[in-house]
Formats: sequence, C-alpha cells, structure tokens
Amino acid sequence: MESAGKVTQTGEFWDVVVITAADKKQELAYQQQLSEKLKRKELPLGVHYHVFVDPPGPKIGGYSQRLPNTSALGKIFTALPFGDPIYQMLELKLAMYIDFPTHMNPGILITCADDIELYSIGATEVIKFDKPGFTALAHPSDLTIGTTHGVFVLDSSALSEKELEYRSCHHFLHKPNIEKMHQSGAVCIRRNCSQPNSSGEHSDLKMDCEYVYTDSLFYIDHNVAKQLLTFFKQLDTLCCEIDAYGDFLQALGPGATHDYTKITDNVTKEGSQLTEIRQKLFSLLKGTSLNVIVLNNSRFYHIGTTQEYLFHFTSDSKLKLELGLLSKAFSIFPDKAENSDISACIIQSILDSSCVIAPASVIEYSRLGPDVSVGTNSIISGCCISANTDVPPNSFVSSLSIRVNGKVMYVSMVLGVEDNLKKNVKLLSDVHSLQIFGISLLQCLELWDLRVSDQLFSGDQTSLGLWTARIFPVCSTLSGSVRMSLKMLNAVQNKSAFKLNGWKLLSIEEMLFYKDVEDMLKFRQQIYEEITLQRHKEKSDL
Repeated sequence: MESAGKVTQTGEFWDVVVITAADKKQELAYQQQLSEKLKRKELPLGVHYHVFVDPPGPKIGGYSQRLPNTSALGKIFTALPFGDPIYQMLELKLAMYIDFPTHMNPGILITCADDIELYSIGATEVIKFDKPGFTALAHPSDLTIGTTHGVFVLDSSALSEKELEYRSCHHFLHKPNIEKMHQSGAVCIRRNCSQPNSSGEHSDLKMDCEYVYTDSLFYIDHNVAKQLLTFFKQLDTLCCEIDAYGDFLQALGPGATHDYTKITDNVTKEGSQLTEIRQKLFSLLKGTSLNVIVLNNSRFYHIGTTQEYLFHFTSDSKLKLELGLLSKAFSIFPDKAENSDISACIIQSILDSSCVIAPASVIEYSRLGPDVSVGTNSIISGCCISANTDVPPNSFVSSLSIRVNGKVMYVSMVLGVEDNLKKNVKLLSDVHSLQIFGISLLQCLELWDLRVSDQLFSGDQTSLGLWTARIFPVCSTLSGSVRMSLKMLNAVQNKSAFKLNGWKLLSIEEMLFYKDVEDMLKFRQQIYEEITLQRHKEKSDL
C-alpha cells in the first residue's frame, strides 16, 4: 500500500478508522497490534485508529468461532499470503477502499473484517458516496449465495450491463430463502450466459441465468449517523444485539415493512428487548433512502470459516488469481519438489527442509522441525512443532500463550477443521450429541478419562459446547502443548486411552480470557526477524 508509513492529508484519507472489539482483552490485543503496525510504518500515519470495546452484555464484536485461528488476535488481523512483510486483512481493506474518501460526503463506512470485494469499473468512472441516507455496494451473485447474505430488491427500471450503475433500492431482504427472493422480485435474469460444465470450466452451451444482487459494505451519511447516535443515547441500556445489516437495512426503502422486527431466525442471541428496539429503529429510519451502487463486474469473497479460508488460500480460486496469493509468503522452506504440494499455503513460517506438507493445508506464524508431516486440508497456526511429528489430515491446530498467576504457559487447541464450535446443548445429558473430530465428545471423554460434570464446562451452564469444554491441557512450553494435544487426537483416532486426569485443562473460552497477547506477538516477531536475517544473508552471499 503506497500510503503506508506516510502522513495523509485532510480529505484524502479516512479521518478515523474504528475496529470493534468484543471485550477488554480483545481491545488490548487490537491496540497492541495497531501500535506495532504504526511503529513499523505498515499503516498510513496521521489517521486516528480507535478500538471500541462492547460494554458487558450483548456483543457487537464476536470471537470468530468459525475460524478460531483468528479468535485470539482478531479477524481484521488475519494474515494473507502475499506482501513483504505480509499483508493482513486491515491493510488490504485500507488499500481496497483507498479511493473512497475523496468521493464521499461526511459519513461512516461500515465493513466486515472477513470479506473482500474486488471490482472493475471504467477508467473514467469513480464510486461516489454523495447521496443522503444509506448507500451500499451490490454484487451479482447466484441465488444460493443470496440465502446467506443480504439481497437488494431494486427499483423496477431495467438494468443495464454497465460495470457501474447507481440505483435506488425498493427494499432489503436479510438472508432470504430462494422462494422469498422470487416473490419479492429480487431475482434478475441474464440472457445467454455460458454454463459451467462438470469440471467447472465454462462451456459453449448458452442458457438464461438467474442471479440476485447481494450486499457487502455500506455507508451512512452524517445526518443519519447523528440520528442513530441520538437514538442510542435515549436508550437507558441496550440489552440485545443489534445487527448493522439486518436491523438497519431492512428498515429502508419505500417497500420496507415492519414484519422483520418479530423474526429472530438469524439472531445469535435473542434478548427480550429485541423486537421493541427493532420497531423503534424501524420508525426512526422509515422513509430513509437506500441507494445502491451496482457493480456488475465485481466479486465478493468471504473467508470467515475454516472451509472458505482453506479453499481461497490453497485451491485455484478466482481470489487467489486476482490478488496474486502465493503458496509461500515471507517464509523459509527450502524448495524440494517432494516435500510440499504447490496447493499448500505457507505464511510467515519457518519449516525444516525435511518437512512434508500435504495439499490444501495452510501453515501460518509457525515453526516446524525436522521430519514433521502435515496431512491434507489442515490449518496450523502459531505453533512450534518438534521433530518427527505427524499431524493427521483435516486437523485444526492453533497454539496460544496464556498468563496464569503471573507465569506464561501454553495451550494448543486441536480440533477437526469441520467441527462446529457454535453448536451447544442445554443439558449435561445431551453432551453425547456434540462431536469433535467427527466422533461423539462423550466417547472422547472416556478415552481421556474425563467425567461429564458441571466442572467440565466453563461459563454459562445452559450453553454447553466445544467452545466451553475444558479439554485442552496447559503446558510449560509451546512445543509441549502441541505434542500433548496431538496425543489427545491420536488417542481418539486409534481408540486408545490417554489420561488427561490430573492436568490443568482449559476451554477455548478460557484460553481467550487468559491469553497473553504480548507473548504471542513476540513469537511472531522472532519468526519475522529470523526470516529477515536469512534473506539478508542470502542476498549478501550472492
């Protein structure tokens, strides 16, 4: 990013960049990383960077349960496999939106930490955020994608095939089913588009295609932002989760109705106050315009889950080609044809030349010793893996530094990449329905010699799941913690006993509470310095 390390002028860049955090610990982690980036001049200077923490109670920020290697240090700091030093999501976002501020009236731009919008427009065209009310980007997507995103029902005038078009939205649908999209008039038809054949390549067969326009980022002008702030100040306390997409956008446009205020299907945690607050918001925002910037030549990518993360970083995805993502980014891994598949992805890591990394796996911020093998479709994050270790396929391994009684210790979570950390049950008698590595948690507990009791889970005792299960052993070394957790996994896969009784065990929830951000960043910095030193040495040897 050209503006990194330079002082920006008023009006040419953002005045303020805000990151939301779920709690005080996350706030500290974000502030420490921002301060390091500014010190290393990796971000534009002269901008106010703020981290706003949610008050106790319902959350705006989350804990990235679907991509837990980002839970400790934040999704906005996800490492991307390109750049020297490597880019993280924050730098990419600032680079992607670099032209927006100069064509924007005073207001606020809201974007998620785990999506990437790429688009092409004519050389003389610019994206302008200069209309009152809300303005959102819209991307053509197939109907299946529409079911997990917001969908715009545009005004009735005919769409052109222009790359950039300014339209108004009749009303907004939040994660609608396909029937609802058809009923609402959200579905558009593109005539004579080529269809992908069984291998995914586009054939000569031409057919009509159905598509919808889905959401990504949106802008709120200054007047509406002030209205929302006044509304918030008038509330005594906010006791429910308000979603900037579902709860703001569904109130907009001439076709908006208050029906959505009572629907709680897509709500993470329903509060008793939710319907009442939604109805008040609807009354406040009703009649406010929703302007849509239609980007017909654009793509929206989401990398907020383990499956999406692995797909975009390791397969021949369009994102990989468009951003120029690398198989080996800012890493030391001596090239040997037999030791790594081209589709594996290695980010700021140091690997011994005898390591074997199978296809479709991602290694980030890690150090792997001699004769370490990593199976296919796995994620290794923040780990130090000692010699002669085998990581099975479909494994998720992520290590955290924690501070207990003033002492730095280490814990590694080992899961299956498809394990559902959001699933929970209300009763101890239902724990058998939870699965880890595709096997009943109850079965695993027996092999690990752990009993089902209130003590097995941290936090809310009516929300029992893998997130709160105290099953991960605390160790005195980073490599020791990986070794211990992999022994747990091997015991499960081989149906052999491995006693955890007597070990200090933490849940993922507790690991995040006790995390030592400074020590984790220190480990990353050591890897960074070693790679930099090695590169200087290689240059001077030439």
